[in-house]
Amino acid sequence: MIADLALILMCAGVMTILFKKLKQPLVLGYIVAGFLASPNMSYMPSVTDLENVHLWSDIGVIFLLFALGLEFSFKKIMKMGSAPIIAACTIIFSMMVVGYLTGQAFGWSQMNCIFLGGMLAMSSTTIIFKAFDDMGLRQQRFASLVLSVLIIEDILAIVLMVMLSTLAMSQQFEGSQMLMSILKLVFFLVLWFVVGIYVIPQFLRYIKPLITDEMLLIVALGLCFGMVVLASTVGFSAAFGAFIMGSILAETMEAERIERLVEPVKNLFGAIFFVSVGMMVDVALIGQYIVPILCIVAAIMIGQTVFSTGGFLLAGQPLKTAMQCSFSLTQIGEFAFILATLGTSLGVTGDFLYPIVVAVSVFTTFTTPYMIRLAVPAYNVVERRLPKRWKRLLDRYAGGEPHVMGQENYWREYLLQVAKVVVIFVVLCIAIMALMFEFIVPIIERVLPEPWNGICAAALTLASLAPFLRALMMKKNYSDEFQVLWNGNRVNRAPLIGVQLLRIALAIGFVVYVVANTLHWGWAVGLLVVIAFMVIIISSRSLKQQSIHMEQTFKENLTLRERQAAAHSTRLKFEGRLMERDVHLTDVTVPIGVPWAGQTLAKLNLGRRFGVHVVSVVRGNHRINIPSGQTAILPGDRLQLMGSDEQLTTFSQKLEEQAREYSSEDIVKTEMKLKRLVIGEGSRFVGTTIQQSGIRQDFRCLIAGLEQDDSESLVAPNPQTAFQAGDVLWVVGEEADLTRLEAASREAAPAKEE
Repeated sequence: MIADLALILMCAGVMTILFKKLKQPLVLGYIVAGFLASPNMSYMPSVTDLENVHLWSDIGVIFLLFALGLEFSFKKIMKMGSAPIIAACTIIFSMMVVGYLTGQAFGWSQMNCIFLGGMLAMSSTTIIFKAFDDMGLRQQRFASLVLSVLIIEDILAIVLMVMLSTLAMSQQFEGSQMLMSILKLVFFLVLWFVVGIYVIPQFLRYIKPLITDEMLLIVALGLCFGMVVLASTVGFSAAFGAFIMGSILAETMEAERIERLVEPVKNLFGAIFFVSVGMMVDVALIGQYIVPILCIVAAIMIGQTVFSTGGFLLAGQPLKTAMQCSFSLTQIGEFAFILATLGTSLGVTGDFLYPIVVAVSVFTTFTTPYMIRLAVPAYNVVERRLPKRWKRLLDRYAGGEPHVMGQENYWREYLLQVAKVVVIFVVLCIAIMALMFEFIVPIIERVLPEPWNGICAAALTLASLAPFLRALMMKKNYSDEFQVLWNGNRVNRAPLIGVQLLRIALAIGFVVYVVANTLHWGWAVGLLVVIAFMVIIISSRSLKQQSIHMEQTFKENLTLRERQAAAHSTRLKFEGRLMERDVHLTDVTVPIGVPWAGQTLAKLNLGRRFGVHVVSVVRGNHRINIPSGQTAILPGDRLQLMGSDEQLTTFSQKLEEQAREYSSEDIVKTEMKLKRLVIGEGSRFVGTTIQQSGIRQDFRCLIAGLEQDDSESLVAPNPQTAFQAGDVLWVVGEEADLTRLEAASREAAPAKEE
């Protein structure tokens, strides 16, 4: 295992240096390293235990998805509106059709065609994420949209995998089983997100006085892998669980610190993942299936560029942004491997499909950076040849004004609010009942005799459910939308009462279930218990306060980063006005060692040099909004910049170049040293005081100690002490300055005029 790891990392290290020198994305170097280290290259040293490599690569996917969740949380996707959802759904449906028709063209079986369509529907999150990093495109507007679409694709991929598994086992679509799988996914998504946002930020705040970087890293990884195990236990993928935990931690104040700590580990295992992809390349199989491979590659590139562009245009994006997004999605990745393995293990796909998919994935991974670079030239060609009428139509559609809510939309807003409340609290109530009946109630039944065990079990379960049931029934009954509808028209009152009665009926259903499964006193007594409990929770002031407190805590945790940054409203104002002109905000961190650090904004003059403007400087927990020209930039500062895609990319590249140019040789040259100097008989310093000698001002050195009168004791220097011949000085300074001082000490004192 150690020998294999050494070979992988040495090959990856050599290839990354080579590809960085050639100015190519590092992910391509990793894949080439995997190809060279694979058993298929018999004339070179090769990895002997592929199982360990696959295990490490699985861990790499977990870290990559965890890091992705840390940077792109659910809340950020929600802020982008419906555009990523519309684009993702359009892309998935279109590419599944393309994959199915491609398989049909080769005469493959129906199941092979369906699975091929599923493989082609999902672009590779890890490959695009890495390519954007290597190419310095993360600050561009289209990159954020692409990554949001990829996150939605990852979520929909779980649904697709469940559907294909069901289809493979039953050989037909079963609507009820599909519906149950989707409901299961929604249930756990809501449960994990709500509970995670409520519990984890409070936990991190509680331990903050004790926590160090080492402890925070271990706690974060513990939470990540705990969610991975939980997700795998309930039937989801490990990578999906890692992504969920990353998105939860993204809402905490420690998100950036966790991201910085996890990055080295993510880079290590992520490299092993891409190396493992290269190891799966078999030249013999590629030669055997070269025609299907090339056709599928062509189908991906043409299909993604055409249908993805259409999807992003349909989502209201400008043509240039749509083409940049679509050209970035022209590859398949890790999800295709998962589906290929699933089809093979279930025995519904041919053995030939897996090597074909691996070869297609490797080929499209190689072409991904070139396709990303090709997007803008392709847009320029299309724009020149596009009829003016079409351009005006696309511009008008992309720049449409946001819809302003009128009186007629209050019903829609109210029902959406009620639906959110019902979904969240129904999920929480189901989870609480499941935990109580699975773990707590059996213990109570073993410990207490009848009927006390039933009474105690019912009391504990109903007490745990009480604040959530009250919120399920009463939340949003006094919202602005409810008041407008109730007071605006008497006709609205009957539907409003009906909605309220449905919510009460749901709450009663939970209570009836608990009473029926714990108390066995007959339906009449049980009905009295249900009525009494409902009256108590509706009229209880303490439950009302408890419900309000829980909601406030959740909202505070969810918006903590934004409130402390104090930038949310300002950012939205900027973005809403300037998005149409390709001007937006992005964050850039000043790397340690860059020569710019310590200089003021006025001296740097970033606006004139690069066209970007610093609107905010985040330094630790302190934020400087609209900084003045005298504000200095320090290492580790996070700058919030405003500019176009091109300007922001140019600035980021220059910043990285500056950091690389500041080499370790500069640090060695400026290293401080301690040196012993002796004042000679004819030295220019004899008779002058320390203050008059100019050792500090002219030579930039510091006298650390002084020995006089043949004394072996070292005394602290006094500025008024005069030097005498034979004095020993202990001086601190840079090597060059100490050399100048030593040479000056040998110079004779100038002759005095008579």
